[in-house]
Amino acid sequence: MFIVHVEINIKAGDGGDGCHSFSKARSQRFKRPDGGDGGKGGDIRIVSDHNVQTLIEFYYRKHFKADSGTNGGSNHKNGADGKICEVRVPVGTVVRDSSEDIMYCDMSYAGRSVVIAKGGEGGKGNSRRRVGTPGKDGEEKDIILELKLVADVGIIGYPSVGKSSLISRASNAKPKIAAYPFTTKTPMLGLVRLDPERSFVICDIPGLIEGAHAGRGLGDAFLRHVERTRALVHMIDMAAVEGRDPVEDLASINKELKLYNAALLKRPQIIAVNKMDLAESSENLKRFRKKIRKRVYPISCVTGEGIKELMEAVYSKLSNR
Repeated sequence: MFIVHVEINIKAGDGGDGCHSFSKARSQRFKRPDGGDGGKGGDIRIVSDHNVQTLIEFYYRKHFKADSGTNGGSNHKNGADGKICEVRVPVGTVVRDSSEDIMYCDMSYAGRSVVIAKGGEGGKGNSRRRVGTPGKDGEEKDIILELKLVADVGIIGYPSVGKSSLISRASNAKPKIAAYPFTTKTPMLGLVRLDPERSFVICDIPGLIEGAHAGRGLGDAFLRHVERTRALVHMIDMAAVEGRDPVEDLASINKELKLYNAALLKRPQIIAVNKMDLAESSENLKRFRKKIRKRVYPISCVTGEGIKELMEAVYSKLSNR
């Protein structure tokens, strides 16, 4: 199960009550106030951890609560502060409010720590010659955790163009591959290692279709992951096995990127034309090159032709950014 969007409830600790007490020694004529302060409630802190890979824990656990501060005591004893509750999330998690259009933080790098809900202040004791006060309540919020995968390169394109085959050929990832559309329903990460000194992380984005920017075919969910890539490999079925025109495929997917987030069109894009082992591809490629007039990389995920050259080009593009 690959969870990319969950809603949870967080509750910071309440402050402890201030103590209202008096003491009187034998030598004293009057009682003296000696109530201590209550402890502060624990905060809720979101921490990005590179050892956490998914949001699956939050699918089963929906409530997180920090400890409350303890009450003050007599003889000027202050209560202990409540323990902080750390909620550890994968790098690349965005934290939003569930009811308002507020983004609290973007956990874009490992080790980032952000207080999302503050613990209540402890009440004041009467040792300051005032009436003891109760502690304040800690903040409580319903928040959304949204995971956007962090990868160097995202592979985009229509369903059944060979994205899963490419990532299985080029990296250590082992996605499900079958001869029907939408085989890939969740993003898949893989490590491409060109040599001991050169490597990058590649992501197989599930197939996009027309209307993806508006959520058709879960496209908006998949496009969220595209935002977290440094470059894009746009795969085209040059054999037109599904009956689509390769030139229109390129324009259509780029249109979806623009409608979702225009900034994505500025992302470096490498065009990989797949299925060159099929007879129809050669003629289609000639027409495609005349129309597009951009550098394209012919490949075959069946034979492995051109994949090494494509990965070298991807690494070169990343190195120049």
